[in-house]
Amino acid sequence: MEDSKALMAAAQAETGLSDFGDDGFQEGLERLVRALNTEARLNAAGDHALRDRILLHLRQRLMVEDWYRRFPQIEDERIRSPLFGVGLPRTGSSALSFLLSSDPEIRYLRVWESAQPCPPPSTVKAADPRRGASASAVDETLKGGRRTPTGIDGAMECQDLMALDFRSQIFQAFAQIPSYSEWLIEADLAGTYRYERRVLKLLQWGEPARPWRLKAPTHMLYLDALDAAFPDARFVMTHRDPAEVMLSVATVYADIIGKFTDHPDPVYIGELNVQCWSEAMKRAMAFRAAGQDNRFFDIHFRTMEADPIGEVRRLYDWLGEDVSPAFARAMSQWWAGNEQAERMVKPDPARFGLDLEAVRARFTDYLHHMDRWAA
Repeated sequence: MEDSKALMAAAQAETGLSDFGDDGFQEGLERLVRALNTEARLNAAGDHALRDRILLHLRQRLMVEDWYRRFPQIEDERIRSPLFGVGLPRTGSSALSFLLSSDPEIRYLRVWESAQPCPPPSTVKAADPRRGASASAVDETLKGGRRTPTGIDGAMECQDLMALDFRSQIFQAFAQIPSYSEWLIEADLAGTYRYERRVLKLLQWGEPARPWRLKAPTHMLYLDALDAAFPDARFVMTHRDPAEVMLSVATVYADIIGKFTDHPDPVYIGELNVQCWSEAMKRAMAFRAAGQDNRFFDIHFRTMEADPIGEVRRLYDWLGEDVSPAFARAMSQWWAGNEQAERMVKPDPARFGLDLEAVRARFTDYLHHMDRWAA
């Protein structure tokens, strides 16, 4: 694919817009494109899909800035006390986010608006054409291969909003790009979270103000930067045996990456995830230990499976909010229809070069904390 400057020019030509806003996103874009071109060994479908995805984010960034230029009052919107779901991936956090999105009194990031926040939903008066449509060739390629519950208005992680700044783990789930992944884990995401806040303001503009429920395991790596942008945020943290988590998330990565390259490396995928998530948990434990523990509510995977609605009630008690009868009914209906959605056949750990006991040893401190946090 073209270099980053050519891709930016293509997005400008397609939209007729020129202003990308703050230029901090360009470092991530340049590193991503270079890694895709020199490391990922993309097949034809992968090159087309990833190029299309990058252009999608660039076009949307141009549109975000154009909406702010024409309606500067969007900046006056307030994002108050958002709740962020964090924790290792594959810990029941997707199911929790879908249960929370059943509350008619909250605002969540809908799957169709996460990759295409423009135009602001409040400005679309008829049926929104984004609902149920693929946002890019990536989404079209991955249809039918989902590992988490979904739906036309399903809850989505923050990854696409972070991708507008080109600092998002979504890219390393699409392709084997070690130089980008190594850079990302140490990158400064202060600007990324400021831009996420900017887009959330755009999404809620023109709608009744409601508290946001957001989610991404990635946030554990960057809690200090997230806290700077959302200082009144609270967190719900989900927990599970990290050995089971690493095997599960590596399987998901391999399924996706294998569609975009003819040379997937499962052992690389296994080690990437162990390195990434052990560091994420180390940083999360440090953040909590630095006087932030009272901002976290903890849920273990097994208790979530046993009594999901009871766990949500406990969470709402902690938030000081009520579970309305309508909310409770909606949760019951969703759980009844999706209880099995996140289950998968366990692969052989050797495929990913994983020794499960060695993985647990990498997470020894976390396992001690988990026993206390999610007893």
